[in-house]
Amino acid sequence: MASASLPTITPTATDVVDNSYLRTLVGYNARRASLSIIEVFMERMAVYGLKVVDFSVLSLVAHNPGITSRQLCATLGVLPPNLVGLIAALDRRGLIERRPHPSDGRAMGLHLTPAGEDLCAQAEQTAATLEIDATARLTATERKTLIRLLQKVYD
Repeated sequence: MASASLPTITPTATDVVDNSYLRTLVGYNARRASLSIIEVFMERMAVYGLKVVDFSVLSLVAHNPGITSRQLCATLGVLPPNLVGLIAALDRRGLIERRPHPSDGRAMGLHLTPAGEDLCAQAEQTAATLEIDATARLTATERKTLIRLLQKVYD
């Protein structure tokens, strides 16, 4: 009984994907870069039980004690109903607390608890290490330039 051999497949011109046009688009490149970083970011933040937006909220509260929900929504581009549950979850975990706002009697300011401060410091260190890892092919100057240019797009 003769065994059949598999045919040899030679790559054709159609096997090579031409993405040269897409590579000229800021959105395409920004999204590809984001995807390569965000997957690792989520893996590393899972150790802390944090999603991307959780990390962002904790960091903003850490660097802006007393920040209001309204300010968080405006800074992160999040709708208020979406933020309510997130803040409640961080509160239940004992990471943040609400205190009366000193100048707006209707608002509550958000503050990190000691546990929140510890977790945020660890998570920010992890994020800083990830940034260095993810941009290892860039010089420090190129990294700063990239950040500045991306901010010019959305600010």
